[in-house]
Amino acid sequence: MVGFMLAHEQFPVTELVELAVAAEEAEFDLLATSDHLQPWQANERHSGQAWVTISAIGQRTKRVWIGPTVTCPTLRYNPAVVAEAFASLSLLYPRRIFLGLGSGEALNEQAATGLWPKWPERSERLVEAAEVIRKLWTGQQISHHGKYYTLDAKLYDPPTDPIPLLMAANVGPKAMYRSGQYGDGLITDPETWKQHRAAFESGAGASGKDPKRMPVLVEQFVVVGDENDAKTSAELWKFLPKAFKSYFNIRDPQAIQARADAELSLEKIYSKWQVSNDPDVHANALIGLFRSGATIVNVHSGQSDQKRVIEFYGKDVLPRVHEQLKEALVVAARAMSRKA
Repeated sequence: MVGFMLAHEQFPVTELVELAVAAEEAEFDLLATSDHLQPWQANERHSGQAWVTISAIGQRTKRVWIGPTVTCPTLRYNPAVVAEAFASLSLLYPRRIFLGLGSGEALNEQAATGLWPKWPERSERLVEAAEVIRKLWTGQQISHHGKYYTLDAKLYDPPTDPIPLLMAANVGPKAMYRSGQYGDGLITDPETWKQHRAAFESGAGASGKDPKRMPVLVEQFVVVGDENDAKTSAELWKFLPKAFKSYFNIRDPQAIQARADAELSLEKIYSKWQVSNDPDVHANALIGLFRSGATIVNVHSGQSDQKRVIEFYGKDVLPRVHEQLKEALVVAARAMSRKA
C-alpha cells in the first residue's frame, strides 16, 4: 500500500478533506492524519482535530484506509474515549479504519494537561492504554484496575470488524521492541526501520506473533521539485532530525522553532528526503522501502502545493511502482514453481 500524509500542522481541516479526495482519485491506498493539539513549529500555523477530519474524509471517499499517525491515548485523551471514537468510526466506515498510537509529545500532552511524565511512565501508560482499548472493543463489561487507569465500563457500540492497532516507534530499539510486542503493526521512519528492525521483530516474536504478517508503515518525506522547493518545505519541518531526540520534551511550538532555527541547517533537514522531478527517483525510493520489508509507504510532502504532489504521484510514480512490484511478484512466483 502507498499512503499519503495529511498534515494537520500545515493545512486547515477543510483543505485536508479536499486533498484526501484528490489522493483517493490518484489511486493512493491509505490516508494518514497527524493528531496534535498544537503544531510542532509555530510557522506551520494549523492544528485541526484529527478524528473530525477522519470522519469527514470517510464520508467523501469510498475505499481508502484512514487513520492517525499517531494518536496519544494516555493524557490528553483517555483510552476509553479513544476506544469509543474509533469504534464509532469503524461502524461508519467498515474495514477502512486503523488506529496508530504513540507515547506523545509535550506540545500536546503537557500543553493540554500540565502533565509530562518521564519516558518510562509514558511508555507504560501507552501499553496499558492499548490494553484498555482492546478490552473495550470486545463489547464486554470490563473491570480494569491498572497502574494508571481504572475503568468499570462497557462499550455498547463496539466495532464489528477488527481495527488494526499500529504502534509508533521513532526513537530506538526499546520503542521498536515495544511496538512489536504490543502492537498489531508498526509506524516508523526509514532510518529507524533500517537500524532497529530486528528489535521490532524480536518484540513480535516475544508475543508469539509473526512479524512478516504484521503491517509496517514507513513515512517517507518527498519533494516534487528542486533544491529550492526542498528549502521552502524544510522551513516548516526543520524540527524533524531532533523531533524524537529532544524536541518532544518542549511544550511551546515557538520554542521548538527557535531551537530548530539555531541548531539545524535546511540542508540537514532535506538531506534524507527524496527531492526530484524525476518520477523514477520517487518510484525507486518506494520500491526500496517495500523490498526492505515495509508493507505501507506513507508519502509526506511539506510543499504548499499538495495537489501538485498528488497528481505527480498518481500519474507518474504509482503506476511505475505497481508495475515493478507486479514484475517482482511474477519472478518470485516462477522461482517458487521451479523449486516445487
